[in-house]
Order: sequence, then structure tokens, then C-alpha cells
Amino acid sequence: MDDLGEIKSILEAALLVAGEPLSAAQLAKLFDPPLEQDAIRRLLEEIRDAWAARSVELTQVASGWRFRAKPELQPYLDRLTPEKPPRYSRAAMETLAIIAYQQPVTRGDIESIRGVAVSTYIIKTLEDRQWIEVVGHRETPGRPALYATTKQFLDDLNLRSLSELPPLAQLDNSHLLELPDAPAKAAEAEFALASPILATPASASADLAASAGDAGRDAPKSDPTFH
Repeated sequence: MDDLGEIKSILEAALLVAGEPLSAAQLAKLFDPPLEQDAIRRLLEEIRDAWAARSVELTQVASGWRFRAKPELQPYLDRLTPEKPPRYSRAAMETLAIIAYQQPVTRGDIESIRGVAVSTYIIKTLEDRQWIEVVGHRETPGRPALYATTKQFLDDLNLRSLSELPPLAQLDNSHLLELPDAPAKAAEAEFALASPILATPASASADLAASAGDAGRDAPKSDPTFH
């Protein structure tokens, strides 16, 4: 197929009807023979530019490419779905933030940082939301599970990689960089989805960074909803 206009139309149609992000490899299979993935990426960038001034934009996330409404229009779209999105406790958000910035971590690591026990319910909630997963086990007695964030977590924050999370260096949270088993964590880095060394701000995930900054500093220790 040589008609670039038709190829772009096919790509647009696939992305508009897909219920999830599509990778360049998946989109290449729309054609027979499959197109080169580099060519697909170039066309996607052209489509993104062509839609830039419209109410719907093409964005790239961890799992691939997808169309979405521009963020400033979301409050209007929310009126179409009166049910409110689930709310998560501060403890759950702090736990998620610690995993995102320190992955891979064990439950014990999280408890050391927060200073309180982490309930099984919190871990299960984050797993059910498909934001975290077990990526390995620490080679210590009991072989505790190592947790890391998922591509779904990045997709939901509209991020391509963990490097787009706000940098911890901008926050008063140096305690998050101190874990009792740093050598072991260095050996476990291969389990993580991406490097925990973060440098590029992303406003979409500022709240997550704020939760990381609060973790272990002033989290209540008596209210059962927080641990």
C-alpha cells in the first residue's frame, strides 16, 4: 500500500476504536505485508501533529499510542458518567508512591519507610487496580516478594516511562532514598520496569510525588484506615 493518506486513515480508525493503547508492532500488522515499525512511528507522529489543534489528541504511553480527550475537557466529559471514580486512602497512595520511586521493593521496605505496617488490603487493592505486580523475590530468608509498578500504572498517568515522574530531588523526602538493604536493592534493579533514578517532571503525576514526600514523615499511626 503506497497511499500515505489511506494508511493514516487506517491507523486513525484503529486507534479511535481500540479500547486500549496500541503499539507500533500491533499497528504494523494492520497491513499486508506489515509495514516497518519505524515507518509506523513516523506516521503516528504526523497524525499527532495533525490532531494537535483538535479536542482529541494522540498520545504515546508505556503500552503504545492512543487517542484521548484533552485534559482541560475532562471535567465536561465527567458529567456523562455520574458515578465517581474510586477514592484511595492516603496510606494506599503513599504505598504506591514508594513502590513507584523505589522499585523493586518488598513489603518490609515499605513499612520501614512509612513507619507503620502495610495491610494486605492495600497491596491487594493496588494489584487489583493493576498498578503494581510481583516481579521477583529477594534472596533473603523467607524470599519476600518484590513489587514494582506496571505499564497500566504508566498508562493511567499518561506517561511513557518512570523517568517522566516528578524528581524526588525537588521534594523534601530524602528519607525515601534510604533503605536498610541498599546493596540488595542494587542487585534487584533488573526486576524493575525502569530505572528508579528520575529526572523529568510530569505535572500529571505531581500528586503521586507529593504522597511520596509525605510518606514516613507524618503519616498517622493510630487511625486504622491508614495502615
